[in-house]
Amino acid sequence: MTAVTRCMSQRIRVGTLQVLSRHHKTSLQQTRRIASAAAASTSAVSVSAVPPLSSRNEPVRPVTRPIPIDLEHSVPSPRDGDSGPRPTPPHVLPSRKDALREARPFSDFLTDNFNRQHDYLRISVTERCNLRCLYCMPEEGVPLSPQRELLTTPEIVLLSSVFVSQGVTKIRLTGGEPTVRRDIVPLMQQIGALRAHGLKELCLTTNGLSLHRKLDAMVEAGLTGVNLSLDTLDPWQYQLMTRRAGFSAVQKSIDKIFELNRAGAGIKFKINCVVMRGINDREILPFVEMTREKDVEVRFIEYMPFDGNKWSKGKMYGYQEMLELIRTKYPDLERAKGHKNDTSKTYQVPGFAGKVGFVTSMTHNFCGTCNRLRITSDGNLKVCLFGNAEVSVRDILRKVNQGEPIDEEAFEALRDAALAAEAARASNRPQLLPEGESLSSHLPPPPPLLAPNSEELLEVIGMAVKRKKEKHAGMGELEHMKNRPMILIDSQGTFQQPFQLTPPPRWHPVGFSKSRLISSSLPSFMIPQNGSSRSHLRLFSNTSRRFEGKHDSSPDATPKLTHVTSSGAAHMVSISEKSPTKRTATAKCTMRFSDSTALTLVRENQIKKGDVLGVARIAGIMAAKRTPDLIPLCHPIPLTHAEVDLVPVGDGQTVLEITATVSCDGKTGVEMEALTAASTAALTVYDMCKAVDKGMIIEGLRVVLKEGGKSGRWVEGVSSPSP
Repeated sequence: MTAVTRCMSQRIRVGTLQVLSRHHKTSLQQTRRIASAAAASTSAVSVSAVPPLSSRNEPVRPVTRPIPIDLEHSVPSPRDGDSGPRPTPPHVLPSRKDALREARPFSDFLTDNFNRQHDYLRISVTERCNLRCLYCMPEEGVPLSPQRELLTTPEIVLLSSVFVSQGVTKIRLTGGEPTVRRDIVPLMQQIGALRAHGLKELCLTTNGLSLHRKLDAMVEAGLTGVNLSLDTLDPWQYQLMTRRAGFSAVQKSIDKIFELNRAGAGIKFKINCVVMRGINDREILPFVEMTREKDVEVRFIEYMPFDGNKWSKGKMYGYQEMLELIRTKYPDLERAKGHKNDTSKTYQVPGFAGKVGFVTSMTHNFCGTCNRLRITSDGNLKVCLFGNAEVSVRDILRKVNQGEPIDEEAFEALRDAALAAEAARASNRPQLLPEGESLSSHLPPPPPLLAPNSEELLEVIGMAVKRKKEKHAGMGELEHMKNRPMILIDSQGTFQQPFQLTPPPRWHPVGFSKSRLISSSLPSFMIPQNGSSRSHLRLFSNTSRRFEGKHDSSPDATPKLTHVTSSGAAHMVSISEKSPTKRTATAKCTMRFSDSTALTLVRENQIKKGDVLGVARIAGIMAAKRTPDLIPLCHPIPLTHAEVDLVPVGDGQTVLEITATVSCDGKTGVEMEALTAASTAALTVYDMCKAVDKGMIIEGLRVVLKEGGKSGRWVEGVSSPSP
């Protein structure tokens, strides 16, 4: 018996030291005490098993089920004449060699049909934002979801735990603007605790307005990376592009990151800059120069289409153009080595401390190596940024709480139930350690708390991942494709083929509503109200440019001037009997320069009078508001939106296209306001550039879009009202 005990003790000691000491920082004294206690006993115990090491060198994550260690079936003592291999005792923990031999494959739930392994999760923690960036959301904001429809902190933690249990090693918190969430730091602390179970990176995407006040606590919570959105280094241009002040606060956050990194925080710092032609493309070179002394990666992002951001191909500044521009000043710019799953193409100027990258979503997609999944703030899973297919993981998660949001109280109840179940299992196992000590005090921390219906969640997640397409649509289709505003995600012709919105019927969990899943994925106007099947659901019209209004088409109808009485006198039209509706008008005109000199100076911001495009934009907006003061018979209207864009077109050297869009909720249209805005912006450009080019021509002023009111929608060149 002494020999058996010695042999068994030696085997347990070796296995325990190899696994527990190496992977869970268990002290040598503790592991010896555990091994001695195990060797001295002949009873069965149960501990959390240590799974084999992953082939991807992930930290070991304990499985959720206890595995019994049965010391009654110990290794028999050697007898004379015995031969053959000796069986491995079931209580011996696996060695590193055994672990590598039995390494687990990556989770099938997070692997799609193109063998892409999704180990990166982006979670939107709020819809709110304290900026109104031109490319991200409309000036008036977006309709916010009711609070009960948004994920609670416990729900975000539970979902994070499920994904980490399946191999996710990187989680990024996005928004909206994540720092406006009141409990963002406690949330990060709870997610940061998942580092003990395989999470390697906890990152944040932010606009930086309030980051400097919370950064210290975030780093302590486990923050490893910051992507800061900043599209200009000019405080005045910043206010134009974000429609808010705050550049100095962003600069404080940037300085704070560098300060903490000098102290050894090790924050991976990137600046995201969305480049738009005619707006901030002249700042590409100053951003590159920023990397000379600063250890930061500036990533230039191609302008992408999302609902409400007025995307146009003319504004999109492509990756190759940016690269050529940078090489005019930095000809030795060279490609830097990156990771296979990088979204950006990374470059570096030799000798510079930082790097530059290009996110080429529009001109050169990186779908083949995509490893990202997204969860929106209202709990929908998106497998592709540009796809509008979504599935609600929130609704499935809440089934454990009778469909109600899982708040802190419900979360504690789930935790207590899990602890009670574990205590019940432990009470059926004899204690092997000295009195007053428990085996759990010497073992790795228990697995993270998972929702009781985690298997159901994983089934739905797996189905969504398997439906992920090989690549998203091309640029020509994306610009017309229905999608959330970018602010509600983390961010094209119409659909020409059937689109599966819900899992096949055989996958529907018990009690899971197919109609509810559809309604959580689509705007309300797209949901059938008569109980019709999905095959009759009209997703998007394929005749988006047409006249949709009602007009008098009778043979006796004749055109009439509305501002002239029957006697020929001018008068203001009465609108007292009209009903207020949402009305929008877009007007355009063209500024043609005699040569490329003036427009080149404008784009480089070298005109002596200042920022031509910025001043013209403001002048156009102000003019729209003052239209009734300039046009005698125009009604004064409270405008809800006015926007002016100035974009070089054609070869981009001699022609500037000016577009003004104006909206209101009123009784009459805003065509005159749009025309006034476009023409005033053009006149402002003329005034500021006339010292350089006296041959400028303003031409083509016209309305190109009008919608709202009883006449409906009209688009230039498509159709017009019949007389």
